[in-house]
Amino acid sequence: MSFNTFGHLFRVTTFGESHGVAIGCVVDGCPPRMPLTEADIQPYLDKRRPGQSRFTTQRREPDQVKILSGVFIDEASGEQVTTGTPIALVIDNVDQRSKDYSDIKDKYRPGHADYTYDAKYGIRDHRGGGRQSARETATRVAAGAIARKVVPGMRVRGALIQMGKHRIESERWNWDEVERNPFFCPDAEKAKFFEGYLDDIRKRGSSVGAVIEVVAEGVPVGLGAPIYGKLDGDLAAALMGINAVKGVEIGAGFASAALSGEENADEIRMGNDGRPIFLSNHAGGILGGISTGQPIVCRFAVKPTSSILTPRRTVDRYGAETEISTKGRHDPCVGIRAVPIGEAMVACVIADHYLRQRGQMGETPAWPFARV
Repeated sequence: MSFNTFGHLFRVTTFGESHGVAIGCVVDGCPPRMPLTEADIQPYLDKRRPGQSRFTTQRREPDQVKILSGVFIDEASGEQVTTGTPIALVIDNVDQRSKDYSDIKDKYRPGHADYTYDAKYGIRDHRGGGRQSARETATRVAAGAIARKVVPGMRVRGALIQMGKHRIESERWNWDEVERNPFFCPDAEKAKFFEGYLDDIRKRGSSVGAVIEVVAEGVPVGLGAPIYGKLDGDLAAALMGINAVKGVEIGAGFASAALSGEENADEIRMGNDGRPIFLSNHAGGILGGISTGQPIVCRFAVKPTSSILTPRRTVDRYGAETEISTKGRHDPCVGIRAVPIGEAMVACVIADHYLRQRGQMGETPAWPFARV
């Protein structure tokens, strides 16, 4: 299996399976002399960790990260810092229950990648989905913690803004609320509604999808390249690479098709600091594939998990028609834990483009330009 690596200068390679001994990643291209310890990474893994509420899978994984390489104690500062060499991270799997999958090892879950993996490779690890499982995304969250330290002043935050057909009220958006409820929802009133809504879905053995919004602030102007190296193109690819994601939009996204040219145009004025001020942000902080300096706004849609109790018609790997009902521990809404994963992927992409910009251009040209 190829394509386990993403990024150009800031490169992340992940490894491991859901019910294997461990999962992990290697982060290559990280600048040297950057302070880094497990304590810098762990809070983000804790945010994604399963079993923290009744609304996520009850698999109990501590997700304690270990740094195996790429760091050293700097004698001058006494701090542990990066050396510029590959940073290897590992997270042990400690709560696998492979027997839960024995009844479906030869059956394909409708809406799941069981069939396509088997059809492509001729072999499939049925235990928790193997490499198909979102368990692998813990390693991306760990890499994202490192990426956040690469870009000075960058802040990446995510929130669940829709569950099923129920969308939050934008006027009630409060970032502080995201850390106060188990859904990472910025609307306190809607978060309360989600409790009863998801309880009902969970008790029925069903599942539901969600929409996640990720906002990156403090991103410098000029990241990204025209045509084939667009920042929004790489963001879309990274977010689509998350398990169960079926759609991505930047800024106004698909809604921009309903806007007039006047409405869609983000007008520009000069600020008191001599920099341009955009009066709106339909572009989502990216124009022509290049960052504008505004907040970068991405949204992605997560489908309902395919592991449900309700019997569904399917076939097995031998071509026989059958039915399937998935037991065991599963997320009734995988979109909840997709919030920190989306944050991490956005951070990794921006860190990569930041290093690419620095490598190609060095210092960003002074703006505004002097008249000749």
